[in-house]
Amino acid sequence: MSGMTTPVSAERRDGLRERKKAKTRQTIQEQALRLFAEQGYDETTVEQIAEAAEVSPSTFFRYFPTKEALVLRDDYAAVLHAALAAQPADAPLGTVLRDTFRTAFARLSQEEQSDLRLRARLQMSIPSLRARTLDTLLNTVDGLAAELARRFGRDPDDLRIRTLCGAVAGALVPVLVAWVTEDGRRPLDEMVDEALANLSCALGG
Repeated sequence: MSGMTTPVSAERRDGLRERKKAKTRQTIQEQALRLFAEQGYDETTVEQIAEAAEVSPSTFFRYFPTKEALVLRDDYAAVLHAALAAQPADAPLGTVLRDTFRTAFARLSQEEQSDLRLRARLQMSIPSLRARTLDTLLNTVDGLAAELARRFGRDPDDLRIRTLCGAVAGALVPVLVAWVTEDGRRPLDEMVDEALANLSCALGG
């Protein structure tokens, strides 16, 4: 009937709300990274970031509890897990790990790679961020090991899986350092794949 509006379902409202929150979070982080690049990390205040993102400082803290979280937080875990889920069911563990990381990094857009390069540069140069980056790396290892354990029917604390995940994470650190130093001259996914191939050879696999 004309003049009547169709009620919006609760599911649709929740979806719209989540998309709006995701957009706000993305805007805050994008403006923060822009300001960090223009005027420096230490020189940029939360108030400046909030103003640039057109939100209040209280809204900023609802999305990011600290300024450090702007650099440490990312959505790449979802990309990594999606790449893992796409691996063939019968592929061996070493192949799954190598192909997962290569695929995940290859899926990053140029804008995402630019943001990653800036965040990695900050993580390497700001002492407080370097310390927190280790925690983030260990959390990534924990999440990946748990998912691989489920995939291969192993215990979540399986030492072989956790050791391999830790070795891969350790191999990625010098790759990111070289990639940032070279300002992204070589494709990141190719550098990651080369590092993991070298690791596999060194381990005799």
